[in-house]
Amino acid sequence: MGEATTQETEEFSRLEHLPVTFFAVLMGLFGLALALYAAAGSFAWAGGPARAAVWLGLAGFAVIGAVYVAKAVRYPRAVAAEWHHPVKLAFFPTITISLLLMATAIHGYRPDLAEPVWLIGVAGQGVLTVAVISGWISHRAFEVGHLTPAWFIPAVGNVIVPLAGAQMGWIEISWLFFSAGMVFWLILLVLVFNRLIFHAPIPSRLFPTLVILIAPPAVAFVSYMRLAGGVDAFGHILLNSAYVFAALVLVQVPKLMKLPFALSWWALSFPLAALSVASFVYGREAESAAHVGIGVVVLALLVVVVAGLLWRTGLAIARDEICRPE
Repeated sequence: MGEATTQETEEFSRLEHLPVTFFAVLMGLFGLALALYAAAGSFAWAGGPARAAVWLGLAGFAVIGAVYVAKAVRYPRAVAAEWHHPVKLAFFPTITISLLLMATAIHGYRPDLAEPVWLIGVAGQGVLTVAVISGWISHRAFEVGHLTPAWFIPAVGNVIVPLAGAQMGWIEISWLFFSAGMVFWLILLVLVFNRLIFHAPIPSRLFPTLVILIAPPAVAFVSYMRLAGGVDAFGHILLNSAYVFAALVLVQVPKLMKLPFALSWWALSFPLAALSVASFVYGREAESAAHVGIGVVVLALLVVVVAGLLWRTGLAIARDEICRPE
């Protein structure tokens, strides 16, 4: 009886410390699905794996969502503590971003279900964007060390809105969120580079978030393509900016490989997915075999990364390395 009680107490304790950063896993899974869908436009073999990735993402959302809701019900103070945490605050929009990516991924199969999911995601993203930015500019004192590329996440969430929104006919709403995302991306880009150049290095636990630099211009390019209906000079700037950031991140790979595993490693997945999708989209639009080739290479890397992250995350859960007090 005593052992059972102790085990239940430990399980509840792990529930209390389940981090909101877990939702970044879903961004990676749905990002993989969208990258495979983009590949299917050029290679028929990618259709089946894309559907499998969607189902994996849906299953992951059901599990992670249910567990985090249980945490919110049982430990509301723990959720409030994450909200007031200077780093974890930026990860709350990963919840609504996951809904937006889910809607985009299922739109080709079930548009009747995709639209209500998208509308919920848009409403939640709008609320969280305003709430997070209000938190940043409130009376709380943030230090330079609190700023990491993870602060891009709210901006990335906004430029994701047109991916499905433009196809559904929600053009003005899509432009609204796209505009907000681009404005805050540019502001945060200056702040992040100021922090990277003139202040202490990012802590090793959060260093993988550096890869997030790739995501905003890559996603923005695809969204802009769907809103503008083609590639113009601004589209070229967005796509090539993503490639420039990818090159900067590539130089940091030797340092990344030396770091111990943490949930922040999932920050590698979605930016790679966004870069792959952008490359496939431009490759087909411009009939550029080189860009399609880049998309294939990045997709292959993404598959390896996601498989490795799933294995390492499962191992960390089995070893009880996650959901521990920080």
